[in-house]
Amino acid sequence: MNIQIIEHNGTPEYAVIPFAEWRAITDRLEELEDIADAKSISAGIASGEETFPLEFSKRLASRESPLKVLREYRGLTLAALGKKCGVSAAALSQIETGKRSPSVDLLGKLSRALGCDMDDLCEVGELEMAA
Repeated sequence: MNIQIIEHNGTPEYAVIPFAEWRAITDRLEELEDIADAKSISAGIASGEETFPLEFSKRLASRESPLKVLREYRGLTLAALGKKCGVSAAALSQIETGKRSPSVDLLGKLSRALGCDMDDLCEVGELEMAA
């Protein structure tokens, strides 16, 4: 490896390497990060962490209501989820379509009923506005 060390006041400040070597190092780093991610995911699955099918992720990526996607994934109707949370099916429908926002209290009830975190039920724009 061909490295040039640039010093400032007698202390190494920068290391300069040929671009091809830098690219090889960064490519290898990305591979190692991918391997670490895969190991972390595998460990999560082995410990019982929930996984979701690709279609679930595609629906969320297309900006479909996370509440609707999770509700349907859990096999619940609007009426069944509403009963668990003490709210009408019509109110849930309005929340799913963006015509109404849930209170923090209702968001907590929904997350418990659906087995998820409260922020899993928020759309990207809602999280950005809250930040």
